[in-house]
Amino acid sequence: MPDVRLASPQGRWILFTTVLGSGMALLDSTVVNVALPAIGRDLDADLAALQWTVNAYLVTLAGLILLGGALGDRFGRRRVFVVGVLWFAAASLLCGLAPNEGVLIGARALQGVGGALLTPGSLALIQASFHPDDRGRAVGLWSGFGGIGAAVGPFVGGWLVDGPGWRWVFLLNVPFALLCAPVAVRHVPESSGGKAEGRFDVFGAALGAVALALVTYALIEAEDGSLLVVGSAVAGLAAAVGFVLVEKRRPGPMMPLEIFASRQFSAVNGVTLCVYAAFGGFFFLAALQLQVVVGWSALAAGTALLPTTALMLLLSARSGELADRIGPRLPLTVGPLLSAAGVLLMLRVGPGAAYVTDVLPALLVLGLGMVTLVAPLTATVLASVDTARAGLASGVNNAAARAAGLLAVAALPLLAGMGPEAFRQPARFDAAFDRAMLLCAGILVIGALLAAATVRSPAPGCRRPECRTHGSVAVPPLEADPRRGSSLA
Repeated sequence: MPDVRLASPQGRWILFTTVLGSGMALLDSTVVNVALPAIGRDLDADLAALQWTVNAYLVTLAGLILLGGALGDRFGRRRVFVVGVLWFAAASLLCGLAPNEGVLIGARALQGVGGALLTPGSLALIQASFHPDDRGRAVGLWSGFGGIGAAVGPFVGGWLVDGPGWRWVFLLNVPFALLCAPVAVRHVPESSGGKAEGRFDVFGAALGAVALALVTYALIEAEDGSLLVVGSAVAGLAAAVGFVLVEKRRPGPMMPLEIFASRQFSAVNGVTLCVYAAFGGFFFLAALQLQVVVGWSALAAGTALLPTTALMLLLSARSGELADRIGPRLPLTVGPLLSAAGVLLMLRVGPGAAYVTDVLPALLVLGLGMVTLVAPLTATVLASVDTARAGLASGVNNAAARAAGLLAVAALPLLAGMGPEAFRQPARFDAAFDRAMLLCAGILVIGALLAAATVRSPAPGCRRPECRTHGSVAVPPLEADPRRGSSLA
């Protein structure tokens, strides 16, 4: 039984290093959007390259995050966490030194591999290290401090872009990693899931990542209409079918398909796909809109986006308590509708927009919608499966949210009619942004209708989330199996 107490020096070091490690990934997920216009200007990159700057990271992260948790169970959670931190730092260094868009995109894909190793490992280390009496408080502190990192991300990113330059958005990860890794080796006890048999589902993970990459390429390059684009779309769909067949037939699959036999689990993941597709598209385009059309600096644009995360940090725990009392159906219906209203208020944000009267109301309403839906979403995911599969259910839901976000970043510019040079043409970008916001609002309404039609109250005594405070606007929180310490058990 783990016996580290939170008040002990070792407990504080464990909390410090896990927060620092996961904070790097959370920070990176929020700062890059703010840096995109500067990256485009410096590297003479078009909109497709900026989409890939975001999506190359998400493709590998979403495709490999389930495998990352399994590697920690087998080879040691601390070992895999440290490898992930150092891998993430090396890829970040390559991003910061990238001489052109091709190198930057390739480095971002490598960064996603590191993120897939360290993200599930940080929570798993807390679960596997702390005494059961302190575990809940440790998870709460880990989640809260991580949320603060996500909240300050856009501000820090804007400050770096306007100051030393966009490359420091990535280079900042290097000193963090060089501090985090030695502390982990020195103070964090090693642990594993005790699984010494069976093969890893590397083929399934590779098929999933390839399917995402090919479909993303086809969506981003769809205007070209070439045989290569059509072939990529067909091959991507074939890889997706192959992934399902492999997971169905493999003895130890990365994502056991029988987990979807729960209608509630399938339904709530459908809601997840809708809401996080809208959120991913919104935050990608909003950072561009505020700089390209409104004319704000990167620092002003990053600071402007803080209210959504601040509301998540302040109110997510209370939202979870309310959902516990009234059930998840109403929050999961009202939350997306509130978010849709916030997205529609962004239609007022154009040339000469004022922050207090135009931007802030939209972000406050959007933030309230996110607060309303995120906690009950996670609770419903966990309650819809057996307790033994809570970690796996959370991992699948988290991966689904990331996949939805990357597909939205790929598809929305196409559907809204943005051309390759749209972010250099403010009037054209503004018109396309309005169309994209209408699409995001429509997706959120679909998510609300799906929740109203399918979500039911969980059975009494089911598993409840341990991460009560959550600050990420990109993904729902990961949850672990407290008996085994794996976030993807």
